Parts: sequence; C-alpha cells; structure tokens
Amino acid sequence: MNLALLFDEDFVGPGRVILRGRRLTHLQSVIKVATGDTVPVGCVDGNMGMGEVLRLTDTEAELRVTLDQVPPAPLPLTLILAMPRPKMFRRILQTCATLGVKDLWLINSYKVEKSFWQTPWLSEEHVRENLTLGLEQAKDTAMPRVQIRKLFKPFVEDELPALLEGKQALVAHPGTNTPCPAHLNRPTALCIGPEGGFTPYEVEKLEEAGCQGVHLGPRILRMETAVPVLVSRLFDACR
Repeated sequence: MNLALLFDEDFVGPGRVILRGRRLTHLQSVIKVATGDTVPVGCVDGNMGMGEVLRLTDTEAELRVTLDQVPPAPLPLTLILAMPRPKMFRRILQTCATLGVKDLWLINSYKVEKSFWQTPWLSEEHVRENLTLGLEQAKDTAMPRVQIRKLFKPFVEDELPALLEGKQALVAHPGTNTPCPAHLNRPTALCIGPEGGFTPYEVEKLEEAGCQGVHLGPRILRMETAVPVLVSRLFDACR
C-alpha cells in the first residue's frame, strides 16, 4: 500500500479521516507509523496528498489529511477482456488498476466456461476491493469503471462499433500478420481473448466491428501476462 485510498465513509469531519481494518493493519505492521508521522493518502476519484497521524490505537487511526495533488493521468484505453479464470481474475483487476486502465469491459467468449461468471469475485464489493489494491499500489485515485457483458454477439454487433469510434481498435490474436504497435499514447481499444484465444468466428466478428488483428510474436501468453505486456507496449504505462 503506497497510498491509503480514502472513501466518503472514512471522513469524520473536514480534513479528518479514521482508518480501520486492512489499512490500519498496514499502517501498524508494515509502515509502523507513530503519532505525528505522515503517510500518502488520496480521495477516491479526487486529489492525493498527505495524512498526519493524530491518534493511533489498536482499532483505529485518526488522520488529518491535506489533498492538494492531482492523480496520474489515465490511459486513453478501452480494455475489452474475455472473462478470465477466477483464480487469475483478482490479479488482473489489480494489474489493470495499477497500470492506469479506467475503462474495462468483461465479455463472454466460446472458451470462457460458464462457471467463470459465477465467481464471487465478480461481486461489486470484491471488484472494488481489488481495484482499490491496484490503485494503492500505483498511487492513483481514479477508480476504474468495469462493465460486464455476458453475451458475445449482441455486444460485438450492438455496442462495440460505437465504443470503437474515434479509437485505434486492436484485437490481440496469435497468428495474425501485423505486429502490435508500440508507443501509441492515443485513444485505443484493445480486445484480449481467453486462455486459448478467441475462436476464428469471434476474431472475424471483432474485425467486422472495426478491430485490427495484431500479435506479440510467436509465444503464446497467459492472459495475466498478456495484459501488462500489451498495455505497457501500447502506452509506456510504467514510464
């Protein structure tokens, strides 16, 4: 936790917050703060700054916060992912938030098992929790927006063309002829398939909607590897 992300419910007065639970444990056990110390903080969807520890007990920490710094600029990216396996879903959410992805769509695909959509990690509470962990890692405050579409064809035919307007649209797919471009830093939409990739039919539908097929070379990557590699290649996300 490189920044304590603050929510409305944390504020007990103007410029005063109380932290409990996970964030308190981190302050006590990892950072080992004492009364009078300052720590980086940020208000969700707002500014960042510093928090001075005014009071510290076993159950809560009271901080006086000054929020006078703007968060990092978001990536100009719409990221469209086939629903990942639950065991890697949490890590992918955190990675997306850390890299600065703010517009994330989870879609269905032929190779996405139906059980994936039943994972409790898709609950609003768990999604926010993992996005928060990613933001705190990167020292960012802008909460990503996550959209869920469980039907592939209606999404691709009815929503995707409008979503791609004004953007360079790409679908990552091994076996295509065009290498993935680098250092775009302009509005882009990127589609990444499930383990095993999109089917030929799905690639064709994505291309009909306006996507161009691109590849990262001969190696076949897991989604949890492909996401940070592709995003970093396109946007210098870690610069």
